[in-house]
Amino acid sequence: MAKNTPPSPLTETEVPTQIKNPDLVREKRRRIIDSTVTLFIEHGYHKTTTRMIARAANFSIGSLYEYVSSKEDLLYLVCHTIHEEVKEAVEKALAQTQQGKEQLAEAIRQYFYVCDRMADHILLMYQVTQFLPDKWKEQVLSNELDITQIFIDALGSLSGKNNIPKLDDNDLNLVGHNISVLGQMWAFRRWHVQKKFNIEDYIQIQARFILGLIFNR
Repeated sequence: MAKNTPPSPLTETEVPTQIKNPDLVREKRRRIIDSTVTLFIEHGYHKTTTRMIARAANFSIGSLYEYVSSKEDLLYLVCHTIHEEVKEAVEKALAQTQQGKEQLAEAIRQYFYVCDRMADHILLMYQVTQFLPDKWKEQVLSNELDITQIFIDALGSLSGKNNIPKLDDNDLNLVGHNISVLGQMWAFRRWHVQKKFNIEDYIQIQARFILGLIFNR
């Protein structure tokens, strides 16, 4: 998905909004989310106020509260946005006509591109998820596992076909988690990794490593 294309809005039961137009909710919330990430990274979660967020996103404080009701809402929306972008990019790659090794390599590549585009969002998610209410913290963790499950399911569907070795459940699980974590490492270890590699080199090396786990058996 393109960087400026927002994900679907959350349902009313997750983060309520007073606005009934879903397209407007998507547009405005994405603007608020991106401003929130910048401020949280610059000032920290606790020192950032909703008034600061409203100003940065060019909202009045009253208008901001039509879309979210708290900083916790915003933090959850940051996490949700990451998961939605990853899911759409990976599923789109897997739906392409390529088969076997090339199909999996493309899914890995597109996932890593999302991790590059959303590096600030991913870093923030790992830094401040602890401040979410328990029910949302559990949902974020569940969403995280859902992303890994996309790769596990993809590997399972390709296992034993088109010259791909047959993988047992443990292999599928660990390789799926490896893909998920190595993509996110580009964000949360960037203080070191991004000094030594650009994103294209990183993708090439890590994809070779991941595919080696499957094919060099």
